Amino acid sequence: MSLETDEFIRRFLIHVLPSGFHRIRHYGLFANGQRKHNIAKARQLLNVKTPHEMNDDEAALETLPPNWLLCPACGTTMRIVDVFDSAHVPHPPQLSSSAT
Repeated sequence: MSLETDEFIRRFLIHVLPSGFHRIRHYGLFANGQRKHNIAKARQLLNVKTPHEMNDDEAALETLPPNWLLCPACGTTMRIVDVFDSAHVPHPPQLSSSAT
């Protein structure tokens, strides 16, 4: 891709933070400083075993997909491509009247 000089500088400067700001890549539950503590607390609240506490059979079951994700025809895992809101029925795009 070729860009004019002004456009290149504009796109480059979008990524430059003003003085005094610091870029944060991860935040919230999985923020680096509290990640282990937060995950341990979530496991405790959900009453879920850690991977170290599971025996081999339980660990194998954890890696298996739920039955509803298995294709009834071939048995492989299906991929979810899109999820629709139950209250909203998707409609095909409307064609303009000049296209007919």
